[in-house]
Amino acid sequence: MSLLQLFKISSGALIANKSRSALTILGIVIGISSIIMVMSIGKGAEGLILGQIQGIGSKTISVEPGREPKGPADFAEMFVDSLGDRELDALMKKSNVRGASSFTPFVIQPMTVSYGSETKRGSVIGTAPDIFRIFDLSPDEGTVFSEDDVKSLSSVVVLGANIKEDLFGLSDAVGEKVKIKNRTFRVMGVMGKKGQVSFLNMDDMIIMPYTTAQSYLMGIDYFHNIIVEAESEDLIDETVSDIEATLRELHDITDPEKDDFHVNTQADAAEIVGSITGVLTALLVAVAAISLLVGGIGIMNIMLVSVTERTREIGLRKALGATSEDILTQFLLEAVILTGAGGVIGIGFGSLLSFLAAIVLSQFVASGWVFVFPLSAALVGLFISAAIGLGFGIYPAKEAASKDPIEALRYE
Repeated sequence: MSLLQLFKISSGALIANKSRSALTILGIVIGISSIIMVMSIGKGAEGLILGQIQGIGSKTISVEPGREPKGPADFAEMFVDSLGDRELDALMKKSNVRGASSFTPFVIQPMTVSYGSETKRGSVIGTAPDIFRIFDLSPDEGTVFSEDDVKSLSSVVVLGANIKEDLFGLSDAVGEKVKIKNRTFRVMGVMGKKGQVSFLNMDDMIIMPYTTAQSYLMGIDYFHNIIVEAESEDLIDETVSDIEATLRELHDITDPEKDDFHVNTQADAAEIVGSITGVLTALLVAVAAISLLVGGIGIMNIMLVSVTERTREIGLRKALGATSEDILTQFLLEAVILTGAGGVIGIGFGSLLSFLAAIVLSQFVASGWVFVFPLSAALVGLFISAAIGLGFGIYPAKEAASKDPIEALRYE
């Protein structure tokens, strides 16, 4: 008997029991849908984060205090004081770091800012004027502070769009005075809507000279970060090596394992993000795959019940000339068709849910979130569906093929 004929017979048997077939593949549909959703959302999140990282330029290098965190136990390393004015001065010497074009100190701390009776929680960023160019920021109103403001510890701020809106509403903010920790600051400028830039929501920031933030608000003499710009992408590796060599010499460090600082490039950050999202996605996919296993067991169970119910049909077909191989192939085809249909439906349903989730996330989480159709996951899902059909359908198929035609015809 030809494969086409067997396919028609298998399809007819499944169509004749629509309800049972639909319930049988439910586990497969749920499993494949879950995998598509997890992969799609994971890729969307990865793309969003990478876009934010790359938003500060491919030539940007981040120098941070403490050894590079390897786990939760290293979280406190972020707050060590190994980067200060001495380190900044050493790095800024052209003879020490040859490929760098700028160095921007950076300190940050959540604080409350107030104007009259209005208050708003935001993050104070203490930095240098170069930050506006690096983050591609420009004020909608007013201007930004200068190097002279940094040197003179000027009490001036540039407000993010959300901070301005919450404190001043539609009124002008430039020239007005706001208070942070009982100290008065003059508003020099207001930023336009910017959103996320490298994990920072610029709309909730209060930006001021780093000397002002250190001395008057935070009471520290070190930096949380030094942002270095290389003259070109080709000089990034050389610049990183010079930074590491300069800081090790300054701190009398001979063993790189004992570094009290760490240096990250945008490529490093992208690799770390890719690794993290990859591991999380893999774990979630593994959890979702459990439903595929349950679905496969359900298919085997239903197929065994089907074999028992169709014993007389099997006996009649064998009596009319069907071979055991024909019966085996028919029941295997039924299992594969069921799981294949479940895979296709699961891909479609999962894609639809992922698309709707992307719309919701773009509205309420991040405007840059986009829908990503995980083609590789769809192809793998189809393959897994077919494999489950074969794997869990072969035992019921063998049971059907092994029935004696005479005994099968006598079955009640």
